[in-house]
Amino acid sequence: MNDDVKQAPPRLELNGPVPDFEAETTHGPLRLYDWNRDKWVILFSHPADFTPVCTTEFMAFAGLQEELAKRNVALLGNSIDSVYSHIAWVRSIKANWDVDIEFPIIADLDMNVAHLYGMLHEPSAKTAAVRTVFVIDPQRKLRAMIYYPLNVGRNFDEILRVIDALQTADEHGVACPADWRPGEPVIVPPPSTVQAAAKRVADESVQVTDWYFAKKNL
Repeated sequence: MNDDVKQAPPRLELNGPVPDFEAETTHGPLRLYDWNRDKWVILFSHPADFTPVCTTEFMAFAGLQEELAKRNVALLGNSIDSVYSHIAWVRSIKANWDVDIEFPIIADLDMNVAHLYGMLHEPSAKTAAVRTVFVIDPQRKLRAMIYYPLNVGRNFDEILRVIDALQTADEHGVACPADWRPGEPVIVPPPSTVQAAAKRVADESVQVTDWYFAKKNL
């Protein structure tokens, strides 16, 4: 095998394991599988430091830090910039907007993490990552992934909603309907036998519309 041929990155699949990596960050060296092992992780990429849309996004992530901590979620940023650029940018955000960026940012100059996680989309840019969001559970399985273009910032209400929905679904063995928010009814998994379907229709403990469609309050 030719050593000059770069191996294709692993395919990222929902509910499958995410690739491990080691990297330098603004908080020092980090190995993903060892970092905050008991926590959910949001790994996200941004195109470049000292750019306007990315600056608004970093301040938005900073604004979510307290809510994410309540949900046992750690933030981890990534871009193809040096650790010195990251440090300078974090200090600029503090100086100009008085916002503290308390989560680590990966210095991905060799593009290792960007390639591993499919953050580089060449029709958009060859040396800048698109805006990705990967939700990783404590078992280091990929639970959600969201992509945004270079010129459109992320919806942070949706990122928090996805975390709430995933954690609710895991805890209660349910599903969450479209536009679901915490406190709203959830979907009860549909029955898989004729006998269970008949029992479901007669079940007064859930809100049954039809045998396959039922909701309940938690």
